[in-house]
Amino acid sequence: MRLLGVGMCAAVLALGLLAAPAHADGGTDGRDGTEGTAGTGAADVHALRGMGWAVKDTGKDVRFRGLAAVSRTTAWIAGSKGTVLRTVDGGRSWRDVSPPGAVAEGLELRDIEAFDARRAVALSIGEGEASRVLRTEDGGATWTEAFRNPDPRAFYDCLTFFDSRHGLAVSDPVDGRFRMLSTDDGGRNWTVLPGAGMPDALPGEAGFAASGQCLVSAGSRDVWLATGGGASARILHSADRGRTWRVAESGIPAGDAAKGVFALAFRDRTTGLAVGGDYRTGEASPHAAAVSADAGRTWQPSPTPPPAYRSGAAWLPHLRGAALAVGPTGTDVTTDGGRSWRPLQTGSFDTVDCAADGSCWAAGEKGRVGRLERS
Repeated sequence: MRLLGVGMCAAVLALGLLAAPAHADGGTDGRDGTEGTAGTGAADVHALRGMGWAVKDTGKDVRFRGLAAVSRTTAWIAGSKGTVLRTVDGGRSWRDVSPPGAVAEGLELRDIEAFDARRAVALSIGEGEASRVLRTEDGGATWTEAFRNPDPRAFYDCLTFFDSRHGLAVSDPVDGRFRMLSTDDGGRNWTVLPGAGMPDALPGEAGFAASGQCLVSAGSRDVWLATGGGASARILHSADRGRTWRVAESGIPAGDAAKGVFALAFRDRTTGLAVGGDYRTGEASPHAAAVSADAGRTWQPSPTPPPAYRSGAAWLPHLRGAALAVGPTGTDVTTDGGRSWRPLQTGSFDTVDCAADGSCWAAGEKGRVGRLERS
């Protein structure tokens, strides 16, 4: 979406503690990847107690909205002015691996997906040829432009991969429907999918290029698209890698170009959460979180949502129902699968991602990057 991109002032970082225990719940555990609604567990609260963001010095002042957490030691971040950084030592040092062409043109890199320390795919946003896909296989030493958008009406927002070969990128509506770009060779080549299986977009409806999480996948075929800007904030689901889609109302307030669902996170192909709100500084964002236990067919509002706009979300691996949500005013945590949220820490971040080994990273404005650690 074209409106997003105005900088917001960072809050002062303060390590926080989880104070209140979660209420008991009879939900499905899900730690083994089985489907069902995430429950609440005292173990999650105990595991997270005393955790907070340890800020890692990147030496940059750009805004990082693209983030790929590979492991506790390895992460990639992508942002404004064509910037891409990579760490392989837990954030103690960062290598500037920015694509030279992206730097020269000042491209806005809003999403990055990484398979390991050497292979990554980045998306730049913008109208027409500003929307591009870049790919590296050597840790960012060299980059290849895999796709340059030829349609001046298209504006690509987000990128996701099902595995190391199959992925999708989404554009705001063209001819009244969201446009899907597909790859089956790890991002080397991209093809626009037929639009026949995509429902009509609402007037003004678009995706938010805020955190690289308006398009997310789980498993080998399921993918979800978050929208805003229209009369209602909707979430679309495809079970066939983007060829046909089903639409659901999220319940998150919309009706304005600055409002809607900004980020999705699915723990498995059934259990998901959505966060968003109104990204304008100082505007209230009530009821801006929802949960689904049926692969996104229906969404229920979170009884206790985050207190403000949130642009990024991620499940914490190996915990029963724990997830994080981040935004310009702070980080919130849930231990009951997204039904209730409580503040974890102040400080501005735009996006968050967790790796399979349980490590979590966050990134945002003024070069801020953090890794979740115990204080």
